[in-house]
Amino acid sequence: MITFPNCKINLGLNILRKRSNGYHDLETIFYPLPITDTLEIVEWKELDRNTPIPFSTSGLSIKGDTSSNICVKAYRLLKREFPELPFVQMHLHKIIPSGAGLGGGSADAAFTLMLLNKKFGLGLSSRQLISFAGELGSDCPFFIINKPCFAGGTGEQLEEIDLDLSAYKFVVVNPGIHVDTGRAFLNITPAIPEKAIKDIIKLPIERWKDDLKNDFERPIFKKHTEVVEIKDELYRLGALYASMSGSGSTVYGIFKKEQSLSFSFPDEWFVKELISQGQ
Repeated sequence: MITFPNCKINLGLNILRKRSNGYHDLETIFYPLPITDTLEIVEWKELDRNTPIPFSTSGLSIKGDTSSNICVKAYRLLKREFPELPFVQMHLHKIIPSGAGLGGGSADAAFTLMLLNKKFGLGLSSRQLISFAGELGSDCPFFIINKPCFAGGTGEQLEEIDLDLSAYKFVVVNPGIHVDTGRAFLNITPAIPEKAIKDIIKLPIERWKDDLKNDFERPIFKKHTEVVEIKDELYRLGALYASMSGSGSTVYGIFKKEQSLSFSFPDEWFVKELISQGQ
């Protein structure tokens, strides 16, 4: 059985405060976009308890040992809850850049849970899937809902919102820079913004530029000048709004759908022009 985990972008991202446990409270809007990986799961022969789950990849390279991939972690999480869950073989074709602020790994994990639930009739509700997803990462629960959401807490407190950007087109650019989110947090001073994201997002997109901010931009722009140059170029091309997504290094621009665009980004960069799916 095959599924297609999609990415997300952040519309605004404010780091509000640091908790005593080291985690940060934030507010952001998660918005899904149709750039997808491909994940296949097939039932496999009985394995010894200590034998790794067969997991293979293609497409973009993924750092780390395949046995510790988040898709394998998602399977093991359900296997502990459902010992009768058959052994499986998984293959992930990677299109969404990793460490890019697009949530690709989180999406892969969430879609693994949903696919196993569907394929093997586990009967898990969306609420239960969200709970399992939360054990894998703070962004993972969003992909169970996979609709525009306001996110609070560490990103796990989700509230669906009415936001449809299918009348626009997006340009998504990643220069191949892998950002360590933990290190990026070290260079941010948490603060409560003057204007809440929920209020800004209700304004016309043309007005987002002045108020809808991503707190990660300042430290990332200082370290990687090419990222800020991407944002400047998208505005030069006529973007109504442009921003870095998450902790970067991906930058996206929102354009009028009818606008014709001509890019001059390096060939080795990840560049996609797409239309958002209606919500």
